[in-house]
Amino acid sequence: MQARVHDGLWLVRIEDIDPPREQAGASELILTALEAYGFDWDGEVIYQSSSARAHETALDALLDNSLAYRCSCSRKDLADAPRGPLGTIYPGTCRNGCDKTETAIRVLTDDAPISFEDGLQGLQTQRLESESGDFIIKRRDGLIAYQLAVVVNDELEGITEIVRGIDIMDSTARQIWLQKLLGYRTPHYIHIPVITHPDGDKLSKLTGAPGIPLKEVRPMLVAALQALRQEPPAGLADSTLTDIWHWAARNWKLEPLQGVTDISVDSVGPNFLTATPSMP
Repeated sequence: MQARVHDGLWLVRIEDIDPPREQAGASELILTALEAYGFDWDGEVIYQSSSARAHETALDALLDNSLAYRCSCSRKDLADAPRGPLGTIYPGTCRNGCDKTETAIRVLTDDAPISFEDGLQGLQTQRLESESGDFIIKRRDGLIAYQLAVVVNDELEGITEIVRGIDIMDSTARQIWLQKLLGYRTPHYIHIPVITHPDGDKLSKLTGAPGIPLKEVRPMLVAALQALRQEPPAGLADSTLTDIWHWAARNWKLEPLQGVTDISVDSVGPNFLTATPSMP
């Protein structure tokens, strides 16, 4: 909706770069759900795996410019490494080289502050070297890591604004760091609150939330608008799907979400917890 209101393009990208973790049929089910709920994307669906050559080109550029290096450290090797807000802080063990053939690739970081002004959450700052250390951009199994792949695809697709869940916000500084090293543009970021169970856990498959229904979707769509604090009027769920989207476009505003990091499912009604489990 943010893209539509500002006369932008809204693109759908399937991030299919981790085959060992992909569920059979998941991509098709995602697209089916988007269509069922009336999401109308621009252009063809983009599959991240189709950009593999561009991912490797970016990786080679970092290696050629000594901005990345090979690392043979295993999880066992790092068991005693300090931990920070972003997880294990890599101590730089392989910065000066390693003698093993089976390696991951890490990008070099420093401790200069990386700051960005989030559209909802305000000024955010991280110091990567002390908060995460050099992070992996190509895994030991040969797969390109999410952080590099998403940065390359955002550049390829000319993305200017990214609206996503606040649970991804800790990744943003790392992505901005890669953008700077590769000479890419930095999009504007908006991190919206996540829906949580009453105990504070994020509503997700891992925490037992059911799937969204793929039939009679209007109540769920209106519940989502309510969760986003758009104040849909009573009876909107009885309107057509087209009319619900028209109402959302006319009334869309981000201000009610300013500074909000999570929204309890209790505050948006039962629809999020009573849906038929039909989508993973």
